[in-house]
Amino acid sequence: MGLFTRRSQTTDHQNVGAAATTLDVDPVLTALTGDYVIDAAHSSIGFTVRHAMVTNVRGSFAEHEGTLHLDGADPARSTAAIDVKIPSVSTGIADRDAHLLGSDFFDAELFPLMTFRSTEARALGGDAYRITGELTIKDVTRPLAIDLEFTGSAKDVYGNERVGFEGSAQILRSDWGLTWNAALEAGGVMVSDKVKLTFDISAIKQG
Repeated sequence: MGLFTRRSQTTDHQNVGAAATTLDVDPVLTALTGDYVIDAAHSSIGFTVRHAMVTNVRGSFAEHEGTLHLDGADPARSTAAIDVKIPSVSTGIADRDAHLLGSDFFDAELFPLMTFRSTEARALGGDAYRITGELTIKDVTRPLAIDLEFTGSAKDVYGNERVGFEGSAQILRSDWGLTWNAALEAGGVMVSDKVKLTFDISAIKQG
C-alpha cells in the first residue's frame, strides 16, 4: 500500500438501492504525517542528456536543500520545496561543467539557484505519486510534473525518522531558455533538447 493511499470499503445496506463507500485511513501511514527536511548527504538530484545523438551524458548537483510536508490522510495536502545550487553541477569533466555554468547555459553568476515549488500532489495507486509544481531556471518559471515512487520509511541508527522517494521528470531545456547547440556535419545536433531529471530523496522528520 502506498504512503498516502486510502483504503476503500464497500458496504451493502438493507433497503438501500446503492452501495455506500467509506474511507479508512491506515494509521501506520497517518503516523508519517509531518514536516521533513531533505538530507542532502543521502540524496541526489541529477540529469541525463543525449550528446552527439549517440550517447548519454549524466550529471548531478552536489548542493541542494529542501523541505517536504507529508499528509498521510490527505495526499493533496502534501507539499515540496527544493532549492538547487547551480554552481555545484558536476558531469565529471571540468571544461564541460564550466561551459554549463556560463552564459550559453545556466549563467550561474546571475542565476545561482534552480527552484521547485509544488502546487499539487496526488496518489496514482500503489506506491506511485505525482507532484506538480513550478520549476524556475534562470528567469523562467514553468510547470513541471514529477512522478515519484515511495521507497519506504525507517528509523535510522541515530533515531531519525526517514522517508524515501525516487522519481523522474522529462523536460525540454529550450522551454527554460537553455537553447545553445551546435550542428553536426552528419546531421543532428550536439546536445538534445530533451533532458531527463532524476530525484533520489531521503528526508528526515522534524519535531
